[in-house]
Amino acid sequence: MSKIIVIGGGAAGMMAAIAAAEKGKQVALFEKNEKLGKKVYITGKGRCNLTNACDMDGLFGNIVTNTKFLYSALYGFDNWAVIRFFEDIGCKTKIERGERVFPVSDHSSDVIAALNRQMKKLGVDIRLNTTVKAFLTEEGTVTGVITEDGTKERAEAVILATGGLSYPVTGSTGDGYRMAEEKGHSLVPTYPSLVPLVIKEDWCKALQGLSLKNVKVSLCQNGKKVFYEGFGEMLFTHFGVSGPLILSASSYYTGRANKENVSLHLDLKPALSEEQLDRRVLRDFEENKNKQFKNSLGGLFPAKLIPVIIELSGIDGEKKIHEVTKEERQRFIYLIKNIEMTVMGTREFREAIITKGGISVKEVNPSTMESKLVKGLYFAGEILDLDALTGGFNLQIAWSTGYLAGISAAEAAL
Repeated sequence: MSKIIVIGGGAAGMMAAIAAAEKGKQVALFEKNEKLGKKVYITGKGRCNLTNACDMDGLFGNIVTNTKFLYSALYGFDNWAVIRFFEDIGCKTKIERGERVFPVSDHSSDVIAALNRQMKKLGVDIRLNTTVKAFLTEEGTVTGVITEDGTKERAEAVILATGGLSYPVTGSTGDGYRMAEEKGHSLVPTYPSLVPLVIKEDWCKALQGLSLKNVKVSLCQNGKKVFYEGFGEMLFTHFGVSGPLILSASSYYTGRANKENVSLHLDLKPALSEEQLDRRVLRDFEENKNKQFKNSLGGLFPAKLIPVIIELSGIDGEKKIHEVTKEERQRFIYLIKNIEMTVMGTREFREAIITKGGISVKEVNPSTMESKLVKGLYFAGEILDLDALTGGFNLQIAWSTGYLAGISAAEAAL
């Protein structure tokens, strides 16, 4: 008999198995894929952004949904504990721009290999190509699981860490949601998050492949209520916009009940006020006063952006600079600080880094990760209604909740 069964061999599941085994428990890990950590493998473009080396305020400030629920998990196993853990199991780390933490090797496979080694060292029974289809329960307590081939496996506790719906190619197909719902748990509606945005305006397509750095974007509802603002890097695509800044913005867009009349406002020169920008443009205009408008913008914008800017400005590109009126120039300044796009929606789950929504945290004990409805059932990772911005914060949630679920299940089973 396996004392503790973990369902799901992703970040949260592997951490839960290690934490329970370190407490001296017999642990079996069931993974339906042919190998562990398929989603970990592709995170951070294959480099695996393990966590973030910011302070606790930074950690909590980057969590978008149900921050307070994570107090016990994050204080119990914080980002520095995660860094020490990986160093101790032979995966050396480094800190990069934005305090993001990566393995020194830049290979996510080294993170998975270190977790695998540690599980084997602790005697975790890893069962690949094994799908769990239901829980065994008696009188409101989990007593084990039933696998797809009908095998019944007994356990004193079960940890459900099957992930969300993002990147379904990695095995995230919502099995865990169904299993939890069958035992009375409720599901907060799920949406793709940390996902590119689809834009209505056709001119976006003309900018496909253009990357902009150090820009500011805002998301507004009905043209006035700003509900997200951020600085960073973005990318134009054939369907709209992507890049780190846009992925973060999507976290605030997807969870909104009302997604009607949402616009994205782009400030190309956020470091300058309108007055400062006007002085800068006047200086450029003075130097190019006998040139055509279309040939005088090279100092302000990347070449690919210039035709679109001219079109949006309404100023004739053939016009000589000295013929541009003050009113036209002021409209041009306003445009540079406020290019408006209409948000039509997001791309699908297969392009989303994470899932927003999931098992309601109101039905889970934040101090232990145990279900409030079914004794002996624990949750960890993305299956829960928890999500954060990019920069290692979502993996931190996985490690912290996995660790807490693992030690709690082990201590309850002692």
